[in-house]
Amino acid sequence: MTMNTVIYPVKDLERAKALFTALLGTGPSVDAPYYVGFDVDGQHFGLDPNGHGKGLTGAVAFWDVDDLRGTLQALLAAGAETVQDVQDVGGGLEIATVRDADGNMIGLRASAE
Repeated sequence: MTMNTVIYPVKDLERAKALFTALLGTGPSVDAPYYVGFDVDGQHFGLDPNGHGKGLTGAVAFWDVDDLRGTLQALLAAGAETVQDVQDVGGGLEIATVRDADGNMIGLRASAE
């Protein structure tokens, strides 16, 4: 299991894009009205203008897992609560998001089956 994606919910996508371009020293690798992503040294940083509406309250680290549904069920059985159930986000990827007992967000990501 690896963590190589961090998603930030943003309200002003253009402003956030300018800030992250300055911070990371590179332009976006994905630049769409619904998502802007940056790739730096094997790490992906995403800006989601719809993130707040999905329940994101801050940056969320997404863990790459082999079995998305199995890992999701294990986390729920361990006390997590679903924030966003499994969703196909295109490009052969599915994601899900949970909140732990302390309110921390945990993202899961896997290749679509």
